[in-house]
Amino acid sequence: MEVETAVCAKLFRGETEQVRKVIEIKKEKGNEVKGGNYMLDQSYYQKTDEIIEHYGRKAASLIPIMQDIQAEYRYLPGELLTYVAKEIGVKEAKAYSVATFYENFSFEPKGKYVIKVCDGTACHVRKSMPVKEALMKELGLSNKKHTTDDMLFTVETVSCLGACGLAPTLTVNDEVHPKMTPEKAIELLNELRGESV
Repeated sequence: MEVETAVCAKLFRGETEQVRKVIEIKKEKGNEVKGGNYMLDQSYYQKTDEIIEHYGRKAASLIPIMQDIQAEYRYLPGELLTYVAKEIGVKEAKAYSVATFYENFSFEPKGKYVIKVCDGTACHVRKSMPVKEALMKELGLSNKKHTTDDMLFTVETVSCLGACGLAPTLTVNDEVHPKMTPEKAIELLNELRGESV
């Protein structure tokens, strides 16, 4: 019954493609799948238990627990969200509702470096989209694929970074990089690639 509830919640929020994948995986893998995802290693649950204990087993802890899980794994595994809901006494649909309401939560794994390109008015008129296009082309990404296969980079567009006087801007893991050009963006990628070696 819990799986059906999660599937309904995901369908309600327009995540039909992800739900279709879950159903296909379940058909192929049977019991190897729990809660709509491949079963996670026990260490994921141990770390999640530590996070839950830190904040306390209460409904008011839901958001900070989800934030810490996402910080740990660079995304919010659906199986852990279901687990957290059960452990703190929140309905699974409520947990999914919160996770899908806030833009910062992601059910998709993100790269080591999350690059957010601002497309607010100031950045847009100062040509932020050519910066994003250069990054996407260099990394082999598209509108449907935001993360590189090696899990090194994720590129996203955001409405505003609050640094309008420095436009066009982007952030890498929340560090602001001002007055970007396509060329400067590629240089930044190369620097980040060098750091990860």
